[in-house]
Amino acid sequence: MTKEQPIAQSRLQVETDLNALTEVLQWFEQLTLPLLPYELWWQSQVALTEGFTNVIRHAHSSLPPTTPIQIEVKVYIGYLEMRIWDYGKPFNLPAKLQSKLQLVGQKDFDPLENEGGRGLIFMQQFTDELDYTRMPDERNCLLMRRRIR
Repeated sequence: MTKEQPIAQSRLQVETDLNALTEVLQWFEQLTLPLLPYELWWQSQVALTEGFTNVIRHAHSSLPPTTPIQIEVKVYIGYLEMRIWDYGKPFNLPAKLQSKLQLVGQKDFDPLENEGGRGLIFMQQFTDELDYTRMPDERNCLLMRRRIR
């Protein structure tokens, strides 16, 4: 976006453990709830939850539980920015998202029987920008941005 300074920002590192989600959500709430409209806050919380659990269930599924997951949240005057870094194998986010959206479009699609991939759809629906990039240090960075209206 721009080079403006965030009004709030924080980083958190946790291990690859679904139980760490509680810590992640408490951290996110303390940082962002006072600054965001409630609907935007809970949608962003859902997107963060999906991104975090995807790292554990997919990117880090074959890695040791001590593998770190780093999360950064920045709140600016006009937008929210969330980043999650993982050490998994990279994947093509646009292609994966497109394949999930095609499934949803099928008339016999039952979301309760097809849980995999719903998180990507939620992340796309609840953000204005969604990107997944392989970094030079062999980590991947999931970037989610949302305008604050």
